[in-house]
Amino acid sequence: MKRRDFVKSAALGAATAGTISAPAIAQDNTRLTMVTSWGRGLAGVFDAAQRVADNVNAMSGGSLEIEIKAAGELVGAFEVFDAVSSGQADMYHAAQYYFVGQHPAFGFYTAVPFGMTAEELNNWYYHMGGRELHDELAADFGLRGFMSGNTGLQGGGWFNKEINTADDFQGLKFRMPGLGGEVLSKLGASVQNIPGAEVYQALSTGAIDGTEWIGPWADEKAGFQEITKLYYTAGFHEPGAGLMTVINSDVFDSLSTEHQKILECACGEANVWNLSQYLANNGDAMQRLINDNGVVSKQFPDEVWDSFGTASQEVFEENMDDPMFKKTYDSFFDSMKKSAGWLSLSSGQYANQRNRILGF
Repeated sequence: MKRRDFVKSAALGAATAGTISAPAIAQDNTRLTMVTSWGRGLAGVFDAAQRVADNVNAMSGGSLEIEIKAAGELVGAFEVFDAVSSGQADMYHAAQYYFVGQHPAFGFYTAVPFGMTAEELNNWYYHMGGRELHDELAADFGLRGFMSGNTGLQGGGWFNKEINTADDFQGLKFRMPGLGGEVLSKLGASVQNIPGAEVYQALSTGAIDGTEWIGPWADEKAGFQEITKLYYTAGFHEPGAGLMTVINSDVFDSLSTEHQKILECACGEANVWNLSQYLANNGDAMQRLINDNGVVSKQFPDEVWDSFGTASQEVFEENMDDPMFKKTYDSFFDSMKKSAGWLSLSSGQYANQRNRILGF
């Protein structure tokens, strides 16, 4: 796949209510409009976008303000990339793997199959070349991005039947974005990419047979336990899903150096805050799902995990002819190998021993 040229006249599908002009500047105040892939109030993901906006507004003393538009208020959930790259909006907050159609390497900045945990992703992004590679990739589309959220490890998903073998995915209508969705397609699933705010309805009406979303807390808020009781708590597809704030390059370059740094730091704080938000809420939510809602916690058999692994390698290999994808893949997995080696010897061993001794 060749990297796409940046196109100023990108189509917007359901389209905007009107074109957003360059940043509104009045009396030395700059106001930016952020479009998002999230329904207003969607647990965790919308919170991360709001955190970025609140941080910027507070840190700048009001001289730089961000106004948030939830999915559908200005553009659709999956139209935010084109809206910002074409200059019809200032910035967006989303999961970059929604845009693997623009370039498959964007998937690395949310999650890829058998990829990085949140800790490993931060290592790569901040210290081992990930940010520089994202800058290079995004520049082709007139964009500049900053990590600004992470869900932690996501659940394997909600199903209307047990998954005992890889054959059980044959014909299954399942919601999963990104390269993980391509993996399930190889196993015979009919994969859907549905915005988060629309997943409950799709599952409740039978438009899909199952879905992954995020984890116990966000999934409980979404209400999936009202529809099915089978929940696979560990998935192969998103071990530490990153979220990003992405701004039009021309808009970013028009900001003062002070405002650029405020935006960068605001995103960095939201990145840490959002991960902690999920981890702080998931444990209690999982217990409520089991004890109060009758949810059955399941794990995929080893045979199914092995099938995920085989199909994942096929998906990666199919994209290796793209130089940017291969360069990002090599950097990503080299970084992960180095981080994982030390973490396994140190924090991994500590956690096992601590949990054994304390009876966790």
